Amino acid sequence: MDSTPHPPATASARGDDTEPLARVEHFFQTLTPASLSGLDRVYTEDAWFKDPFHEVRGVPAIRGIFEHMYRRLDAPRFVVRDRLGDARQGFLTWDFVFRFHGESVERCIRGSTHLRFAPDGRVHEHRDYWDAAQELYEQLPVLGALMRWLRRRAGTAH
Repeated sequence: MDSTPHPPATASARGDDTEPLARVEHFFQTLTPASLSGLDRVYTEDAWFKDPFHEVRGVPAIRGIFEHMYRRLDAPRFVVRDRLGDARQGFLTWDFVFRFHGESVERCIRGSTHLRFAPDGRVHEHRDYWDAAQELYEQLPVLGALMRWLRRRAGTAH
């Protein structure tokens, strides 16, 4: 698998001449706190979003997840690695790169997203898949040691 990210898709000012998956990829790779105001151009009003920590419905709730991300983390960004899909659904693999406030260490979570699109090309269903234990908890000082120990124990117990 190619590990270099795709260049961001280019879209017109209206954004409706680019395939839905390319528009979503571009949105996430250029995501900023200011761009959250345009979330309703990416998601349907009743869109469903699920990741290891959240399950919400609707643009205001989805916006709240991203606003919380920007409040809690320094320099969060998504780097899309691969995309596959059509006008009905798509799949992205990505790296989520960030720093915890007050830390200089940049961290990375690798994950993937399955998207289903409404007829108008906006996201109707968004499901993120990533291993919270390995990708996040194991990177934390005290909890990480416990999580690594548990993984070793589970891996050797038959």
